[in-house]
Amino acid sequence: MNLKQFELKGKKALVTGGAYGLGKAFAEALLEAGAEVGIVDISNELPAAVKELKKSGPVTGIKADLSKRPERKRAFQKFIKIFGTIDILVNNAGIQRRHQAEDFPIADWDAVLEINLTAAFEFCRMAGKVMLKKGSGKIINIASLLSFSGGITVPAYSASKGGIAQLTKALANEWAGRGVNVNALAPGYMDTTMNIALIADSIRSRQILDRIPAGRWGKPDDLKGAIVFLASHASDYVQGAIIAVDGGFLGR
Repeated sequence: MNLKQFELKGKKALVTGGAYGLGKAFAEALLEAGAEVGIVDISNELPAAVKELKKSGPVTGIKADLSKRPERKRAFQKFIKIFGTIDILVNNAGIQRRHQAEDFPIADWDAVLEINLTAAFEFCRMAGKVMLKKGSGKIINIASLLSFSGGITVPAYSASKGGIAQLTKALANEWAGRGVNVNALAPGYMDTTMNIALIADSIRSRQILDRIPAGRWGKPDDLKGAIVFLASHASDYVQGAIIAVDGGFLGR
């Protein structure tokens, strides 16, 4: 086996929501594998994240509000202007809203679906046009355990991540034979800011932990190997897959 197939030297990668949490870990992993990375985020943490990530390789920050459709186009065009092309897209940006389903505000539903699903599709479409023209590229969508199950008090998030799984398969059906790999990672329960409410809920947190065979919540670094695999030539025959990195949760 030639381990060089995992190398990403010279590849141009775009990571949405890359300023903190899982996105930052994805960006760091791609840099460590040799890629040049652009991270798109609205967070005020973006400058600090770029400064820290530069220790691992060449990285550029692009500030944009991905809830706004013109901003998504502007951010992508700026990435192309800076990097010249795109070889890897990681659709990581996402938000969460929690309410009982019967009281779930339609405004929160719209906000979650817009960023988690519609923005992801739009980035897939923009990147796909570039990748298809040159006959190569890797698109990695970030799904969730809730792509497989319904969750509690998160109907919009569950719907968006179910949509991400099906979008991944649909795009793979169209693009696999044209040189573009489209796959998804489904992180398990991760110790990140998105899950602060769950972690703080002693009963729910214990219920989750009891179902994880690994015996712990995941950490962003647990996803680094999987993201490099899907971004590299090592995954050239992997298409439309939803790969769970969940400490064994789904197998319980």
